Amino acid sequence: MTHILLHGCGGKMGRVVERIVASDPSCQIVAGIDPSLPSAAYPVFATPEQCTVAADVIIDFSTASAVDALLDYAAKTKTPLVLCTTGLSDEVLEKMKACTAQTAILKSANMSIGINLILNLVQKAAETLYDSGFDIEVVEKHHNQKIDAPSGTAMVIADAINDALDSSMHYVYDRSQTRQKRDCKEIGIHAIRGGSIVGEHDVIFAGQDEVITLSHQAMSKEIFAVGAVKAAKYLAEQGPGFYTMADVLQ
Repeated sequence: MTHILLHGCGGKMGRVVERIVASDPSCQIVAGIDPSLPSAAYPVFATPEQCTVAADVIIDFSTASAVDALLDYAAKTKTPLVLCTTGLSDEVLEKMKACTAQTAILKSANMSIGINLILNLVQKAAETLYDSGFDIEVVEKHHNQKIDAPSGTAMVIADAINDALDSSMHYVYDRSQTRQKRDCKEIGIHAIRGGSIVGEHDVIFAGQDEVITLSHQAMSKEIFAVGAVKAAKYLAEQGPGFYTMADVLQ
């Protein structure tokens, strides 16, 4: 039985994780952390520092501002952490890396199995198509309540492409301020916000007289929760270090 501490238990994704865990006999939520102190079937604490319940692993779906204190708690208690929150600053990411010396941390901007397959496919496509003159653009769409842009997933996709091309590319987020032709070394990254879109990502490889598009559409938030719970059960058995969904799915 994997005992889970749910950070951000009062949020939308926290509630989805709660439902997924309730239907999985191999794990359970033993405590939650959320400043709103929502009612739950387990004890809830306002901050990590106040938490007195030990767990095998933490699942985090919170806000970027809450992650710094969570990293302190994870390192101090040596509790493995599945970190799903996006929009983290460079300082927090550096702190996360340092904390992997004390405990296992899995960081992913997107927990879905499909997106992690897309990461593999875009690298293969970039290796094949870029030298043939294909331009690369990433377009992401999310609901009107999402506060960070571009999405963490869009950035992970762009980074995967850039890694496949020996880090030779640079990112362009806004072409409205300049009037010039597109640079062949660009990866354009575009964000759309509206309605209740759960999450859509299109990777466009545009060549001479042909266009190839790799797309992923999330139909519900459950796919992220399913992936997070799968990752939590995996990470609870691992030693200190940095992990990704590729480790979970291999």
